[in-house]
Amino acid sequence: MPLETTAVLDALKVVRDPDLQRDIVSLGFIKDLRVDAGRVAFTIELTTPACPVKDQMRDQARAAVMQVPGVSSVDVTMSARVREATGGDGARQPLPGVKNIIAVGAGKGGVGKTTVAVNLAIALAKAGSKVGMIDGDIYGPNVPIMLGIKTQLITDGQKIIPAEKYGLQVISMGFLTGDDAPIIWRGPMLHSALQQFFREVRWTDLDYLVIDMPPGTGDVALSLSQTVPVAGAIVVTTPQQVSLADSRRAVAMYKKLNIPTLGIVENMAYFVCPHCQHESDIFGHGGGEQMATELGIPFLGRVPIYQPIREGSDNGVPLLVAEPDSLAGRALTGVAEQTAAQLSIASYSRPTIPLTVVR
Repeated sequence: MPLETTAVLDALKVVRDPDLQRDIVSLGFIKDLRVDAGRVAFTIELTTPACPVKDQMRDQARAAVMQVPGVSSVDVTMSARVREATGGDGARQPLPGVKNIIAVGAGKGGVGKTTVAVNLAIALAKAGSKVGMIDGDIYGPNVPIMLGIKTQLITDGQKIIPAEKYGLQVISMGFLTGDDAPIIWRGPMLHSALQQFFREVRWTDLDYLVIDMPPGTGDVALSLSQTVPVAGAIVVTTPQQVSLADSRRAVAMYKKLNIPTLGIVENMAYFVCPHCQHESDIFGHGGGEQMATELGIPFLGRVPIYQPIREGSDNGVPLLVAEPDSLAGRALTGVAEQTAAQLSIASYSRPTIPLTVVR
């Protein structure tokens, strides 16, 4: 009997996306399905290139289709198309060229928020996404230092052209002021600067725009919530109680501003001695994960204290460029994967793309 596409699709229903908890056929992941005698070919289009189980899903799909009577070969192509997790609501219009805006914030300074934001952006870019970054910490614009960028911004006659490094499109107040120049602005000036960063920059085909927020619960977060639709916020904390108390306030602030919290990142979670490999909980243990559980929000990962993180930030070579396979590098990659997963889940409140079948 001739091999039918329906038999192939039925077989593929056993493959499920672990985050969305649905099979890849009903999710609309199967594209360009071709059946030619016993030869089957199709594409699995995921919702993010940063999917940690894409190889597993490909192998499961190939194995499932090979069990269909009459199939002699299976060719599976993996691709990804990042979906928008939010849309405009009338008051806040989407940014042209940007699908998802991610705010990375903290309740207090000194928890490594900018380090997490920079490495998150690089991890998403290394996975194959198009990523931009706004240094929203107007008073302390450190992103250029951490990325090793020294430049003056230019325009194309209409909009500002962002700087580029490590696959990122980057905007920072640090490109507009001297290294030692203090920025002494009131709230309206901050709001105006953010508006320029959003609306007057030539963002090009971004899947994710990561914003490094200033610490605390001040004007920038309020301006952000009023200006653009934010897909979600990540709150960075350390395990000790002083940091956790401030992080709870940050989560409450984002909730009040109608910005969903994508999850908690516990930074400086432990220290592994490079000589004896003993693990020390310098700032306490598990406080960020416990807080996430109590608040009912995702826990995105635990990042250890690691000297090359500091060295790379000072030298303009972030850890995910210098040592992506280190313990801390893998932890930061995991944070990026979990972030992308949370945005994929959020995006499924929006319409899916129908299946295409080529006969």
